[in-house]
Amino acid sequence: MQGLFDAYIAIRDFMELGGPVLNVIALVILWMWVLIIERVIYLRSGFERQVDTELQVWRQRLERRSWHARQVRAAMVSRLTQAANGSILMIKTLVALCPLLGLVGTVTGMIVVFDVLSVSGTSNARSMAAGVSRATIPTMAGMVGALFGVFAVTLIKRAADRAVKKLDDIFVTD
Repeated sequence: MQGLFDAYIAIRDFMELGGPVLNVIALVILWMWVLIIERVIYLRSGFERQVDTELQVWRQRLERRSWHARQVRAAMVSRLTQAANGSILMIKTLVALCPLLGLVGTVTGMIVVFDVLSVSGTSNARSMAAGVSRATIPTMAGMVGALFGVFAVTLIKRAADRAVKKLDDIFVTD
């Protein structure tokens, strides 16, 4: 229990060092990871159920070789492709937003440094260091969030593309 409390204190202190922009970055990263986890769960369970449903509808068709049947098959594949790629665009947007918010944190932190310089000159190194940490911590957090997000979205996109390719093969060979 003490370890959990110590971790909470460390995270709280880190968030205070980064300033208010770090809270926004944390929320963006949290939302990004919620969407990533949702996509992983969906691709592993929900997508297969949806494929089975569409496949049952396809197999109940009496004829499968006419132009109309090919259009129905294309519509099914298109629906499933959209379902597989559901929130990937939103995840990519959040990944791109992370470094931009880090840059906002850099600018706000440097404003603090310049404010300290204008009030006390270069004699107050402790206040300047607080501003520099307020500038660098959000930048680091934004870049780390974006790096892990890029890695995760690449894996998810690859898994979705594989699922769609396999789906296209199922409908073509049937």
